[in-house]
Amino acid sequence: MAIKTKRPPMKETVGAQYICFAKETEEGEFDGTYETDVEKTEVVKTVKVTVNADTGDSYASGKVYDSDTPTKSIDIETEVIAFPEDTLAKMKGDSVDAGGLILSGSNSQRPFFAYGKVVKLRHGGYRYEWYPKCKLTENSDDISTSEDKTSEQTDTIKIKAYPFDDAGNIVAKITESSAPEGMTEDKFFTKPILTKEDLAAALT
Repeated sequence: MAIKTKRPPMKETVGAQYICFAKETEEGEFDGTYETDVEKTEVVKTVKVTVNADTGDSYASGKVYDSDTPTKSIDIETEVIAFPEDTLAKMKGDSVDAGGLILSGSNSQRPFFAYGKVVKLRHGGYRYEWYPKCKLTENSDDISTSEDKTSEQTDTIKIKAYPFDDAGNIVAKITESSAPEGMTEDKFFTKPILTKEDLAAALT
């Protein structure tokens, strides 16, 4: 048996983020269909992704017979230098009237949306990711006074991603080594990708 040494590329920076709101059923359920528009913003400072998994042990004859650690959800925390107010209002389920007044803080239902992000790797590598079924869980809106020395003011957007299919998948992604020939960032993020058929359609 041979030993194969791998040298994976190091992460270099975070790229753009993408949001596309889902179309919900009359019962407010997620069915994997989306609105036409995908919103791209290049405002990300950092992204922290935390996988939430529960380990379940099965015992027999006084010892662990089997163990399973299914992923229940993924928490995504993004630090941004700015964020569109209308997009945030929609993520929160706020009411926006025809005159532009935003009413926030009610018990309105927060909609599902797809969240996409780009991870740029050293030597031209990349990772494109779609989290097709997400909801906003928390956001900050901090501001401080201006001073003689310019200071950067950022906010935090917290998102929870859920399984989007019967198999329990939460993220759909490609890397430069797995991507089909001709795939670009613009093509991958034209609309949320949930299946291999979606990936193939993105090339056309």
